[in-house]
Amino acid sequence: MQDLKWIYFVSRRISRVDKKSRSAAASWLASAGICLGVMALIVIMSVMNGFQMSYIDSIIEISSHHVQVSRIQKYGETEFEQRCRKDKEVSGIVPFYEAQGLMAGNTGMQAASLVRAVPAGIMQEDPGFANELKIIAGEFDLSEPGSIVVGVRLARQLQLRVGSTVNILALSGSSSQPIFSRGRTFTVKGIFRCGYADINASYSFIGIASAKNVFGGQAEKKYGIKLKSGLRDAAFIRKVHAWFPEAAAVSWREYNRSFFGVLRMEKNVLFMLVLLIFVVVAVNIFNSMRRLVFERKEEIAVLSALGASPEHIQNVFVMQGACAGTAGSVPGLLLGIFISLNMRTVFFLLSKIQFGIQFAAAFLFHHGAEKLLSENSMFAVYARIPVRIFLHEVILIFLFGIFSALIASWLASRSILKLTVSEVLRNE
Repeated sequence: MQDLKWIYFVSRRISRVDKKSRSAAASWLASAGICLGVMALIVIMSVMNGFQMSYIDSIIEISSHHVQVSRIQKYGETEFEQRCRKDKEVSGIVPFYEAQGLMAGNTGMQAASLVRAVPAGIMQEDPGFANELKIIAGEFDLSEPGSIVVGVRLARQLQLRVGSTVNILALSGSSSQPIFSRGRTFTVKGIFRCGYADINASYSFIGIASAKNVFGGQAEKKYGIKLKSGLRDAAFIRKVHAWFPEAAAVSWREYNRSFFGVLRMEKNVLFMLVLLIFVVVAVNIFNSMRRLVFERKEEIAVLSALGASPEHIQNVFVMQGACAGTAGSVPGLLLGIFISLNMRTVFFLLSKIQFGIQFAAAFLFHHGAEKLLSENSMFAVYARIPVRIFLHEVILIFLFGIFSALIASWLASRSILKLTVSEVLRNE
């Protein structure tokens, strides 16, 4: 503890002297670079998380659930549902049927769709489903036989509106029903939109009561399980296999595995590209610290003559790097979180600033043209960018900003271990 106190004391004394020297600008630029890197990385990762999680949330809540379970024998369905509802990790269970279909609208337009039969009260029973699936026309009403709710892009492709009729010409999934039929006619009760375009373009929902007539008696019943923590999917699948060894369970990680893999790779590549900012800053710190060590040879010799070990002297300069890293990381952290949480306000402010500059330039150099100016509408689009901040990523970025300066300082000050007092005095 005593060693740390005098190391910090000497480091701060050298820093005060350096503020008046030529290396002061390099030190401030290093801290500013770390601040910029931390801020940019937090904002970029928050925006990337917002975009990706809007897709992932829609897939999990509407399409895949956390776990899909099938091959439950009919005599075991009641027991399975009771076990799931009693499990503390399960937040919801939804039985459903699904099949691929070819749909035709009133105008003769055709499109492929995944037809899913769900309980009529799913909007009340499953809050996650209701939160992600937004009804933009009509209502999600599957209480009457022959009712259907379709995605907005599917409705646009088939030229459907609320009240239109649609026919499922071809349907897969059961040998007890004909593949082709013109008798599977449904009335559109609602049109929905969610955060994932493929669901908007291909999904349609009918009531589970209608599924018996449409899918046939041999259709396979599935269960969508929502967990309180999506990270507990593997543990829950082990429970299902222990309850019902013949059951098949699919995790949300396996569902659309390729799509989730692309999102993860995209995020990792972007993260690595932005980290190059820290590489440039670390090189700057390394060079400025090497110059500082060379300029402070006399002080190093004095400290060594007073009994300080080379490792302790090296720690004096490492402490300076840590201070520079902290001085940049802390404001970068605060700015990054502030911008991420106030994205709408920031972009509207930028819109006002840009318009003000354009107005002043037009007034000064093209008087009268300022009346034709208007604010850039793209800033309103940018203001709606979704943002999602993850605590572990923020902490990792903050620590990386500090440790990049620490490592650069440690590498630059290694030459101190090779210096001797006699060498310095001989040079003097």
